[in-house]
Amino acid sequence: MKNNKKFDAVQMMRNVREKLSEKYWKHPDILKREMESIRKKYNIKPQTLEIA
Repeated sequence: MKNNKKFDAVQMMRNVREKLSEKYWKHPDILKREMESIRKKYNIKPQTLEIA
């Protein structure tokens, strides 16, 4: 594979995912608080699982 790309989107997403993983792995309360604020902002209702 050639490595002469100017922009590597896959590597960028890996870096973002790694940073978020480190942030939320150590502090699940921060994840919960931020997810609740996103749900309020976009009016997203939590889904309930239906067991058949």
